[in-house]
Amino acid sequence: MPSLEQAYDWRGSRELSAPRLRSDTPERAGLDPGELRRLVREFHALTAGEHPWAAGAALAAGRGPVIAVEEAAGWAVRYSSYDPDSDAGVELAPEARVPVRADTPFDLASLTKLFTAVAAVQQIERGTLGIDARVGAYLPDFTAAVTHGITVRELLTHTSGLRPELPLYDCADDEERLSRLRAEPPIGVPGTYTYSDLNLLLLQFVLERITGRSLDVLVHEGITRPLGMTSTRFGPCPGAAATEDQRRPWAKVDRGMLRGVVHDENAWSLGGVAGHAGLFSTARDLAIFSRALLAGGAYGPARILGPDFVELLLTPPGLGFAIDQKWFMGDLAGRGAAGHTGFTGTSLVLDPATDTFVILLANTVHPRRRPPDNRPRAAVGTRVARAVRGA
Repeated sequence: MPSLEQAYDWRGSRELSAPRLRSDTPERAGLDPGELRRLVREFHALTAGEHPWAAGAALAAGRGPVIAVEEAAGWAVRYSSYDPDSDAGVELAPEARVPVRADTPFDLASLTKLFTAVAAVQQIERGTLGIDARVGAYLPDFTAAVTHGITVRELLTHTSGLRPELPLYDCADDEERLSRLRAEPPIGVPGTYTYSDLNLLLLQFVLERITGRSLDVLVHEGITRPLGMTSTRFGPCPGAAATEDQRRPWAKVDRGMLRGVVHDENAWSLGGVAGHAGLFSTARDLAIFSRALLAGGAYGPARILGPDFVELLLTPPGLGFAIDQKWFMGDLAGRGAAGHTGFTGTSLVLDPATDTFVILLANTVHPRRRPPDNRPRAAVGTRVARAVRGA
């Protein structure tokens, strides 16, 4: 089997080289500077006050090969614990807090699914994976998938009918976790959209079976290394922004204050590498990832996908990516914008129609999980859309 470097020609050639990202002015990016100044003010307000939307956040936004906004605000670590009696975080002394910097990694949560999806489409491009093939053809020991004829496309589009999640973290060991995944049948109507972590978990097993490589290796060798995303990896990730004080009864497990280890309980129970969660990254690294897809799969001398396969990835309903979702993309939606959110407070949006990208990373669950408020995420996308229109 050829190496992934050979398969994806990550060194590329001078003729195929695509522009790399650079920091420059809004005007050079073709964006309205007034709208971006308002965006920066609104962004910093997200981490201000006694009860902020997030303890800390990082932002990167731009157009074409230009990053026009790169900001950090608030605290990567602000609280020592969660106090259930006061329903508030126990504040660290100011000198013990850790500020967010532009290079602070965040737990990406479900943004991990985008990387799993790209890894899958890479295999489709190579011809080693069929998009409409049955999962059972690759995983004959996954009896429920075999019986119900679940396909690769259904996993990528969340139309398999699998339930949103299973409590794998309550299983005694890996053998029990694997047994539950193998036997889990669809509970919904196949072909009907039901968002499920299990889809990307099964896809992980498919990819690992057909390549003989673990998912973390596939992501590193096929995506992050060729793109130069040096701050993107599965945990543990020292220096990352903290997430939840994970204790029962408000949490599913007792793990204490989490920092640098995956927040998602199922991903944690699977060793931190999972198709649905587990990656850590920075805003700039995700801007590189977005730029590569906007440029038809190329970045600098690297190419991770051919243009036709990027189109396959981003064509509605999207493979792994959500398309035209105004609830978190704001006014960037409705023109083929694609992206995803993560439970910890993360989001990524790229808009091929305007060649723009927006990355918002936050630790909204520090110190305790709470229902996500998506209005700030949508407001960021709306502000960038106005900056495009006003340029």
